[in-house]
Amino acid sequence: MLRRHIRILSYKVLAQRSYHKMANTKPFTVFVEGNIGSGKTTFLEHFRQFEDITLLTEPVEEWRNLRGWNLLDLMYKDPSKWAMAFQAYVSLTMLDMHRRPTTTPVKLMERSIYSARYCFVEHMQRSGILHPAQFAVLDEWFRFIHTEIPIEADLIVYLKTDPKIAYERIKRRARSEEQCVPLSYLEELHKLHEDWLVNRTFAECPAPVLVIDADLDLSQITEEYKKTEHQILRKAVDVVMRSPNKLSPKKPITSSPIKIIPQIRL
Repeated sequence: MLRRHIRILSYKVLAQRSYHKMANTKPFTVFVEGNIGSGKTTFLEHFRQFEDITLLTEPVEEWRNLRGWNLLDLMYKDPSKWAMAFQAYVSLTMLDMHRRPTTTPVKLMERSIYSARYCFVEHMQRSGILHPAQFAVLDEWFRFIHTEIPIEADLIVYLKTDPKIAYERIKRRARSEEQCVPLSYLEELHKLHEDWLVNRTFAECPAPVLVIDADLDLSQITEEYKKTEHQILRKAVDVVMRSPNKLSPKKPITSSPIKIIPQIRL
């Protein structure tokens, strides 16, 4: 326990030093990506103990209440009618998160505008939920953001989860809008995440990827997340200290993702 407190304190000191060097720079930005039910919120909560990290969770409550309308519920119940409106609002709320200023040297975001386009909108297009014209509008909107608005990305943490395990987690957490989500949907989303972040056969990857096997029970997976502390925080400090005027990568990342595999599997 003492060793852990010392490690946390050392990261705080390093982060504070780096903060003074990055007065005119952007924070080290991490996207936490994964399927529905992959444990993204649990992962983010683990890092709440670090005072020098800003955590931005998915704006689900905004999706549930847009001037009294639950767009998330409408989309799940009638996707052919509401998918376009929902994804347009997702783009807006995610863009707001990307551009939200932070006072800390590290910023962790739950998902990104990239996964919204490359996984969720792509699935809707391939499955025929979106009319080709609707897809074209969403794709043009994404291309405009990607080209004209700076989106910082320094690292992607991919919580790799078996779709069947994700399905069971969704059932246990019993979020009302998700009760109609079939396993087949999670399997299709899993393949899109894999092709984007691991296989690199679809779409660009805007930052290096750290792959975590997130199949452990959520009550035990915190121990696995502790293993990422050094890799994420040390890398963040190194980048900031080494390049005070750093810019996010402009070209797709082609290097192989790093994998963290649990020692225990339930």
